[in-house]
Amino acid sequence: MIRKINNIFRFRWIAFVSRRFSRVDRKGRSAVTSFFASLGICFGIMTLIVVMSVMNGFQMEFKDAIMEISSYHIQVRGITDDTEKSFVSWCKSEKDIVSVNPFYEAQSFTVGPSGGQAAALIRALPHDIAERDEGFAREVLMVSGSFSIEDEDEIVLGSSLADSLGARTGSEVTLLALSGGSDVALLSRERRFRVSGIFHSGYADINASYAFINLESGKKNFGRSAEKAYGLKLRHESSDAHTIGKINKLFPQLSVVSWRQYNRSFFGVLRVEKNMLMILVLLIFVVVAINIYSGMRRLVYERRSEISILAALGGKSGEVKSIFIVRGFFTGCAGAVGGVLLGLALCVNIGSVFSFASGAMYWTQYFFTLLFSPENAFFVRENPMFMLYASVPARIFPLEVFMIALFGIASPLAASYAASRDVLKMTVAEVLHDE
Repeated sequence: MIRKINNIFRFRWIAFVSRRFSRVDRKGRSAVTSFFASLGICFGIMTLIVVMSVMNGFQMEFKDAIMEISSYHIQVRGITDDTEKSFVSWCKSEKDIVSVNPFYEAQSFTVGPSGGQAAALIRALPHDIAERDEGFAREVLMVSGSFSIEDEDEIVLGSSLADSLGARTGSEVTLLALSGGSDVALLSRERRFRVSGIFHSGYADINASYAFINLESGKKNFGRSAEKAYGLKLRHESSDAHTIGKINKLFPQLSVVSWRQYNRSFFGVLRVEKNMLMILVLLIFVVVAINIYSGMRRLVYERRSEISILAALGGKSGEVKSIFIVRGFFTGCAGAVGGVLLGLALCVNIGSVFSFASGAMYWTQYFFTLLFSPENAFFVRENPMFMLYASVPARIFPLEVFMIALFGIASPLAASYAASRDVLKMTVAEVLHDE
């Protein structure tokens, strides 16, 4: 108990002296003050949080569209008529599995009503897929018509695919060439479908290549040898390995593939891009830490007489060093709190931020064009990319924010520790004699 009380009093006098040094330092000779050091950390943390959250927003737009529309969380193949019923029943009884849906798919060379041609991936789904799969319905945004595949001759096209074919809602498209079994004609003009809707997703490749028909139509056109697969959606995407282990144990004859194996190279590029961006922005903290180190070294030199007096009055070497370490800690904490609050505020209002930036850039460009070349002022337009950025919400990951704030606190702490290592290198008598 007595030891705890002594530790409390020791910390109090260390914090008091550290705060006193900081206040006097603002009126003294030190070039780098606590305020500007905290300000640098604040802007560094704010910048990193905003950049990472905006990057997360763009990446998750792609990732969500791929997993909800294209790859699912888990794909299961090799299901026979004997195992289908038991497998579906088991999936519905599992709490981690949100939905399980059968599908067929085949490659097609598609021809539009005006002769437009494009390669497409035709996926056959249950006609009530929008009701059965909330994630699918959320990511498939209809820009024309409706997602209706109840009839055998109905098809829903991606927006870019529809543009390539020259098709609109109500148009007729032909699956001229279609991959399938031996009982299906490779080339046929009889596979005609009416476009019931056109959708748009967050991933351009899906918009440019995907088309949906109902399950019965797929079974009819793809042939008897077409493989029926099942797509599973999980409550948590990170639990895919656990669910795959269960499936392999209960149904060892099935082929199971995780979402991590689909578009592996694309997801890898996104991860590398994010990591490199984080490393570049983290250099802000390196620069701030170097400045804090230089300022602390200068402060130690300027305060050598006060440090010697503290040592003469009974202050231990570790306690005197702690004065500067505590100051670095408080500097980091002040900057981290401000940076986190500002970063989160900007992320929540990122749409307004980009809209303001777009307007500010437009009016600045318009003003200078009007000033130096008034005849061209009519052609000045706002940058449409800002509107695209504003439409993508920032995704805030609490763990990332915590790690950024922790690094913002650790960098001045490490700089202060390094600067205070030789704080009592000279003896007390030598310093006081020089003074």
